[in-house]
Amino acid sequence: MTEAFIYDAIRTPRGKGKPGGSLYEVKSVDLVKNLLDAMVERNNLDQSQVEDVILGCGEPVNEQGQNIAKTALVYADWSEKTVGAQMYRYCAAALDACNTVAMKVMSGQEDLGMGGGVESMSRLGMGAGGAAVADAWTAMQSYAINQGVAADLMATVDGTTREDCDRYARMSQQRAGEAMANGYFDKSVVPVKDFNGVTILGQDEFPRPSTTMENLTKLNSSFQMFGDFGHDELLKFKYPEIQNVDHVHTPGNSSGIVDGASLVLIGNEKAGKENNLTPRARIVSCAVTGSEPTIMLAGPAPATEKALAKAGLTIDDIDLFELNEAFAAVVLRYQRIFNIPDEKINVNGGAIALGHPIGATGGMILGTLVDELERRKLKRGVATLCAAGGIGIATVVELV
Repeated sequence: MTEAFIYDAIRTPRGKGKPGGSLYEVKSVDLVKNLLDAMVERNNLDQSQVEDVILGCGEPVNEQGQNIAKTALVYADWSEKTVGAQMYRYCAAALDACNTVAMKVMSGQEDLGMGGGVESMSRLGMGAGGAAVADAWTAMQSYAINQGVAADLMATVDGTTREDCDRYARMSQQRAGEAMANGYFDKSVVPVKDFNGVTILGQDEFPRPSTTMENLTKLNSSFQMFGDFGHDELLKFKYPEIQNVDHVHTPGNSSGIVDGASLVLIGNEKAGKENNLTPRARIVSCAVTGSEPTIMLAGPAPATEKALAKAGLTIDDIDLFELNEAFAAVVLRYQRIFNIPDEKINVNGGAIALGHPIGATGGMILGTLVDELERRKLKRGVATLCAAGGIGIATVVELV
């Protein structure tokens, strides 16, 4: 089987995902174009050699709809030979886009491509595309609940307390602040500029590194109202042993709503040599898996186990983990299952501090993982996310 290498991984800064955020006036297609231009400039890249660009997107409607990948390529005046595709697998979309490009390379069907994603949560908002499960009958028959309530259910089942979640959130904020102050993201963050070349946003604007436990304990539950609206009662049909759901997640210990885009250049050895590219990491294996869809957020552990099994590795072979911080309880469960110390997971903070641009996050954490493996001179890492409907995804990488 042909090996797939990561040659470059870049992202925009994350902007606050609401009107008034720095990227609110920037269309999603411009976020992508910004990265396409940078990828060419950074690598002296012949665009015509890139066969396909696959982009994840959490709300593929309106100005993010109808294959924004191909639209962005034409808009950026890329070679007409490069095709594009839009992928939708909830929060797993961008990592799955990267994995799909890697699998094309591994199979020998393509030599060089790019994966990643884009999301403007300020301009479209969560739920802009509607949902089949929004139908009340479909939701009842599927035992479908709000994702935040699912996170609270997970915490209740696991015995994870509000204090546990807040302590993890404070650590994420502190780590993100230290990483930014030390320039750990500088290698991969591409400033967003306007058409005159003036920088609109040069670094992530969501982190609050001065966050304290006192600040966090003052915040109210984000999802109690959904529980009161009927979601708590619905989930009891699936989890009759649960008498009351402990609604522990707040805006402070859940992922932030932000805008952003990511792009990862992936190819085989032949393409690298022909384009004078230096491989940074090898994609060893990747996996998607399903888990119980009501609790919904438990997928990272089985996806990691599947990816490790395909690679012939164990959890002890992994030096660093990047797990999307959708909610604090998700990370805490993952750590308990695999006995992962704090020193090996999300070492530069995660989505609680930095934000989670739904369709783009997978590409972002993959790039962050490779950057940090290089900085620490370590060998292997796992990037993984949970996603709605009980989806889990994981990718194992190894430095070259």
